[in-house]
Amino acid sequence: MSNRLPQAFFAAEPGQVVRSANRVYRITHLVSIDSVFAVDIQTNESTRLRIDSLEPVDEEAQATDQTSGMDRDLLLYSEKDWQEAQRRFQAIKLLLDNPLRTRADAEQIAQQYDVHTATLYKWLKAYQEAGHVSALVPTKRGRRAGTKMLQGEQEKLIATVIDDEFLTRQRMKPQDVIDEVMRRARLAKIEAPHPNTIRKRIKMLPAAETLRRRGHRELARNKYDPIRGEFPGADFPLAVVQIDHTPADIILVDDVHRQPIGRPWLTFAIDVYSRMIVGIHITFEKPSSTSVAMCISQAICPKREYLAELGVSGEWPVWGTMNVIHCDNAKEFRGIVLERACKEYAIDLQWRPPLRPHYGGHIERYMGTMANQIRKWPGTTFSNTTQRKGYDSEAESALTLREFEYLVVEFVVNVYHQRNHSELGMPPRKKWELGILGDATKPGVGIPPVPGDPARLQLDFMPFYERSVQQYGIQIECINYYDPVLDPYINSTDPDNPKMRRSFLIRRNPRDISKVYFFDPIAKSYYPIPYRDMGHPAMSAWELKEVQRKLKEEGRSNIDEHAIFDALGRMRSVVEQSVHKTKAARRQATRTPPKAMVKEKPLTDTDFVVRPVPVIEDDPFAQPIQPFDDVAVSR
Repeated sequence: MSNRLPQAFFAAEPGQVVRSANRVYRITHLVSIDSVFAVDIQTNESTRLRIDSLEPVDEEAQATDQTSGMDRDLLLYSEKDWQEAQRRFQAIKLLLDNPLRTRADAEQIAQQYDVHTATLYKWLKAYQEAGHVSALVPTKRGRRAGTKMLQGEQEKLIATVIDDEFLTRQRMKPQDVIDEVMRRARLAKIEAPHPNTIRKRIKMLPAAETLRRRGHRELARNKYDPIRGEFPGADFPLAVVQIDHTPADIILVDDVHRQPIGRPWLTFAIDVYSRMIVGIHITFEKPSSTSVAMCISQAICPKREYLAELGVSGEWPVWGTMNVIHCDNAKEFRGIVLERACKEYAIDLQWRPPLRPHYGGHIERYMGTMANQIRKWPGTTFSNTTQRKGYDSEAESALTLREFEYLVVEFVVNVYHQRNHSELGMPPRKKWELGILGDATKPGVGIPPVPGDPARLQLDFMPFYERSVQQYGIQIECINYYDPVLDPYINSTDPDNPKMRRSFLIRRNPRDISKVYFFDPIAKSYYPIPYRDMGHPAMSAWELKEVQRKLKEEGRSNIDEHAIFDALGRMRSVVEQSVHKTKAARRQATRTPPKAMVKEKPLTDTDFVVRPVPVIEDDPFAQPIQPFDDVAVSR
């Protein structure tokens, strides 16, 4: 396994080498906000590819490809270089056309073209490996620009010191970085790099990011960000994203008995510049920092697989990290996982100031738009009891959580994004495209970089724990986990303090805690670690919390793994017997993780019937709804 970290994001831009469907391409042109033209490296054929289907090619593969000679557009070669490539091709063509060629044939051709025979064979090999004439373009002698000649540990040392000392608010000088690199090199007993090399690495740092990391955020914004718009800073896509939560005005039913459960919670993330919805999270659990984190991670990742799983037809070409996030200032929305994950991806997480309604006005207005739409669906509770008079929400309820999510996403993707926005004067989708691609009067910011490893990104937004590895494995909330990947770290000590046990980073998905994710500090990768007792059933973090609460009510002082799963079995038995009687039991049943390896089929229009909501006299929502009317959402 490679020890190199996967590329967090890669830019879909001309010249980038990517992989799609197990073939390697080089991007030649940007076609739209979600597609590019690319040339197949092997066949040299051009094709159109979706950006969210691309994967980055690692540095070693890309470097190998670049040595083939085709590392830039054909039109950028000088006439002299191109003519020389043609001359070389004519020389080897005589060999290519002769499958029975001999060494004597090669020597004769080499003499004719006034080159050494070994050189002729070198041209032949380059052409056969690359498959195109540009592989024969002469290359300059010496190292390529940007080639790093240091050993791996030297490069890592320089990068670490730059990150620790230079890219901080202390604003250390380059000489301070050089001195610290020399000191650490002596301690590590490795050859110290030359001071000029260290200065070059500092000069290679991105200017805007360097200014931000060194405490000059305003200077970086004024120098490198686009001109400011009406909303502070929201003058291009993903500059500012607002996140908020609301209980949906609708009663949902369970999946099995289709009996009423209750109202779900909606978490939305909206791009202030374009009003595009960039992320969604729907659950029966009350919103928390975990809800915010899951919404953000979904916002950053491409949505193609998510739409396919729901069965929603349409395009949602939104991905990439946002500059700033405005979030509710409530205490329950703050969390160390959320804050650290945002810092990891250079997202400025800002808490909405009290008494500053304009900081959340865009998301609040969209919530009103969404509320209007939800009131058209069966089981709506309307916004108050007066409007609901004469309508039995529970009796009319018909949608499960998944069917409700399908309708919400269908509305977002195929209605809201496509119809005219009264403030923008155009649909959000059109505004997004203009911000990305630009027009004749204003340049776009370019297609946002695509996450190189979406699964890893989602892990970074999951709750984390720090645990030592014991002989039985690791333990989180009285539950043991084990896999042979843990063996090298059993009873390991802290490298900086041999008297202390070494702690390792563990991530856990609250929806299914039957496995956790262990970060291997050597492989630099996460590995799934299952229950030590593989016979235990999967459960969610919310179920575990409920089990522990019940055990404490029973007066159990020593709560261990055996007691937890015994109580879980009893609780699920009670829920199964009561699920057709009480809403609480049906809601509890929705917290059980789906069976492993069972994937729900995409929804279709025939999977459920949406009965129309009867018109109620004097109901203001019975009138035709104009786009983006201001609607106050009760909380």
